Amino acid sequence: VSTQSTGLFNCLKKIINQSKRKKTKKRKMSSTESLQVVDISNYLSNASSANEQIQSLTRMLRETSCVLIRDPRVSAEKNDIFLNMLEDYFNQVAELKEKDYRKEIGYQVGATPPNTEIPRDHSEQIKKLDESNSAHLPNGADIKERFFWRIGDLPERTAFAQLNAEAVVPTHFPQWKEVMDQWGNLLLNSISTIAEMLAIGLNLPADTFTKMMHLAPHLLAPTGSDLKNCGTIGAILAGYHYDLNFLTIHGRSRFPGLFIWLRNGTKVIVRVPPGCLLLQAGKQLEWLTGGEITAGFHEVVVVPETIEAIERCRNEGKRPLWRVSSTLFSHIASDEQLRPLGPFANEQTLKNYPPILAGAQVAEELSLINLGIS
Repeated sequence: VSTQSTGLFNCLKKIINQSKRKKTKKRKMSSTESLQVVDISNYLSNASSANEQIQSLTRMLRETSCVLIRDPRVSAEKNDIFLNMLEDYFNQVAELKEKDYRKEIGYQVGATPPNTEIPRDHSEQIKKLDESNSAHLPNGADIKERFFWRIGDLPERTAFAQLNAEAVVPTHFPQWKEVMDQWGNLLLNSISTIAEMLAIGLNLPADTFTKMMHLAPHLLAPTGSDLKNCGTIGAILAGYHYDLNFLTIHGRSRFPGLFIWLRNGTKVIVRVPPGCLLLQAGKQLEWLTGGEITAGFHEVVVVPETIEAIERCRNEGKRPLWRVSSTLFSHIASDEQLRPLGPFANEQTLKNYPPILAGAQVAEELSLINLGIS
């Protein structure tokens, strides 16, 4: 009996210890590194042999609102050249950057000051997220600054001149146009290729989206966040929001903190693998597909990984403590009509996504985030 009692005791002890370990085990945050990477090399060399990549990309955007791609045309070296220049730009005194503000056109070119853009109220959406995938509720305007640089040609005629304004070139940066155009065009070329692949995957003509993107106000849109002054855990650099444009593409940032939400509500920290780019669907793509693909939500928050990167940067003492994003917003041309296309057009989708000019949609969204055009 004594041996049986001892055996039973040890068995119960083992079960209790296993239970404790399960309760105390820290939940590992999901990362974009777990997402499938779509290599577009095949499509670039021989589009007819890239059906597998086309279907993977289309499925990822449908199911998650985002996709990681590998594009051989985009190099880490060019990303670094861009980041170095933008860190130096944002690190200037405020008086120099003020010269680049264009408030009268909703800051749609040039610099946007900090504490200006106010995220839309998505509190009801946030309440639907479970605790493990929760978002930070924005408590005012974003801390971040931004610079908008137009990529591509301007239309000769448009009903939305304010959204298609001439570029602002900062003083003291003689290499500005070359560096911005180089990085911006690389990102836009990637998006154009993805737009073709996606159209094919959705059983639309390959040029469906790229034709609508011609002469659109595509914007290289790096954000700058001063980590010397806002590098504390929980600081919201960019509040929970979706992007109003067609497709957003991100290169690598030197400081972690960008989180995205997959379509199923899973929160994912963004870690862009070397040689890769992250794309996320915007509202215009949602409009054109009648909700078949939905705009993805995201936020930028200071987390322990950000602090670790700050300490590394401080110890190296070589670069300014600014978090710069390598971001481009691709758009549908302002005078093009947004409406559910072809197979996505039915009574319900046309009700949810009524026809509207892209420029009007953008202007309406901008007015809701404190970037309205005067």
